[in-house]
Amino acid sequence: MLKIGVVTISDRASAGIYEDKSGKEIEKFLKENIENEFEIIYRLIPDEFNEIVKTLKELVQKKCSLILTTGGTGPAKRDVTPEATREVIQKELPGFGELMRMHSLKYVPTSILARGIGGVVDNTFILNLPGNPKAIRENLEAVWAAIPYTIDLIGGDYIESKTAFRPRKK
Repeated sequence: MLKIGVVTISDRASAGIYEDKSGKEIEKFLKENIENEFEIIYRLIPDEFNEIVKTLKELVQKKCSLILTTGGTGPAKRDVTPEATREVIQKELPGFGELMRMHSLKYVPTSILARGIGGVVDNTFILNLPGNPKAIRENLEAVWAAIPYTIDLIGGDYIESKTAFRPRKK
């Protein structure tokens, strides 16, 4: 069965100061856009480099074909999600971050501060999303069409989605 990791990275949400609405927004988007059965493996962790690395590696070992992180992608001192992701991935796919930033600029000029990246490790694609639920949806809508095919190319589990783009076979 298709496994998807959803990792919310937030000091305050992990401490119980507020509810994790970001992780819920990712889950909602996935349920709306994936037609085959899938299991979500959810983690809520603080903005700690080593904890992020450990969690991403754990989800790769659990054979998640896709891992979506939310939070920790800004310029603040504790925002270390892209750095931790680079520690885990084997190949960075810069087009994902570039497209998300370009798309977000339509809505808010501070999108140039976003540092989320996408990359591959083994048969897993990891994508960093912002922490704001509205921005999560906007970013996923911008890049979703390419995600299932990316996972096809790296040998991950098949994602059935009406909004996915897959080149025609000749």
